[in-house]
Amino acid sequence: MSLYGLQKFLYHLNREARVQAQFKCEPSVLLADYPLSDDERSAITRGDIGLMYVLGANGQLLMHFAACLGMPWADYIQAMRDGVARHGPVRAGVYAMTTAMNEKVAGV
Repeated sequence: MSLYGLQKFLYHLNREARVQAQFKCEPSVLLADYPLSDDERSAITRGDIGLMYVLGANGQLLMHFAACLGMPWADYIQAMRDGVARHGPVRAGVYAMTTAMNEKVAGV
């Protein structure tokens, strides 16, 4: 997996108008510039926030991507929950899950 490439793309998309414009017009051309796995590339092109989250994308970066897609905040939060339910625990990155969904941690 190329989590670095995914997060680098999201970072550039969030900060650079040129990248935003190219993503809207020529997403496949833009994505060729980033070292992405097939799952990452597919999740980006489908706007699959849940899968991107499970693959390890940072939630702060993802929330801007969701906004770029026109996704309301509540739908963004639900997309991450649905991603975990559909694809399993977060696999990498700062949000990697070390417990099962139904386990309590520190009594919470």
